[in-house]
Amino acid sequence: MNIEHAVIGGWLIPFIRIMQSCDIDIQEALAACDIDMHELSDQESRITLAKLIKLLNYASERAPGHDLRVRLAENFHPSMLHVLGYAMMSAETLKDSLDYIVRYRRIVSSLCNVRLNEVPGGVEFSIRPVRIEQRIVPGLGLREAEVFIASLVKFARDLVQSDLTPLCVFLEAEAPEQQPDALQAFFNCEVHYGHPYNALIFREEHATRKLFTHNGLIARNHEIMLDEFLSRVDKNDLVNLVRCKIYDYLPGSTPAQGDVAEVLGMSLRNLQRRLSEQGTSYKEILENTRKKLALNYLEQPHLSLGEIGYLVGFASVTNFNRAFKRWTGLTPGDFRDNQPVARLN
Repeated sequence: MNIEHAVIGGWLIPFIRIMQSCDIDIQEALAACDIDMHELSDQESRITLAKLIKLLNYASERAPGHDLRVRLAENFHPSMLHVLGYAMMSAETLKDSLDYIVRYRRIVSSLCNVRLNEVPGGVEFSIRPVRIEQRIVPGLGLREAEVFIASLVKFARDLVQSDLTPLCVFLEAEAPEQQPDALQAFFNCEVHYGHPYNALIFREEHATRKLFTHNGLIARNHEIMLDEFLSRVDKNDLVNLVRCKIYDYLPGSTPAQGDVAEVLGMSLRNLQRRLSEQGTSYKEILENTRKKLALNYLEQPHLSLGEIGYLVGFASVTNFNRAFKRWTGLTPGDFRDNQPVARLN
């Protein structure tokens, strides 16, 4: 099977900035790497990883004395990741920001196996190889993974603490022969080379600290946009397609499973079967979607409980209270009164 690994076109933005600063002819560089100029203007465009690797090598050869891995990381901005970047900025904590990448990894890359795990002393974000048809396919090239890891450190320094240092970094690449290494100096922490996968561990105090850009309402709206974007990027993700159709029906009404199946061009029985094969059901998706929306709305003090119930599809406050207590063990009013202690993620 021929697999064309593609990444979001926003990664071209820091390349352009760096090539400009290094007096590299941009049009010649893009042409040499078979990249069309329109891929710069379309924020939803995808570019093959092979072309991005070629561009990194091309620029590196023409910018001697510069470590472009560090330069690219220093030029990282969340907007490069389309709406995903803005969702990351509006998340409550750094850990929540990283979780967005995990949940919406298909937006970042067509072959991206990223994980977020709690480890002693912190939170580990890892990029692991993908297994496809008994083959191991790297999630990213060695240098590209280093750029991505370094970019997350830049993001954390911008939104958490300017002098933030990771607990440690693990890289698949072998240790560089030439010292000092600019990348290790950038991380300013212990770096372990020759690891089975690339990973970054943030200290717990940094991972759980509230971001000063946090906005629950904006985060919720971004999640809706992300789900819609993902449905365009990956039309095979049935769970996300169903979730997007539920968004279309809300507020004010509860979408029936048969209506969603019809909109998706499927029979009710086929929808039920395919969701079952993915280990879920329409009822579970609906419940999780309404619960998540309700939790986010409850962060907005200007919204009454009746308004929130309507926004998530309940005809009465009584029905909303009953469902919310089933989800959380608390009534909406008690939950709001006990924030942030009672907040559920």
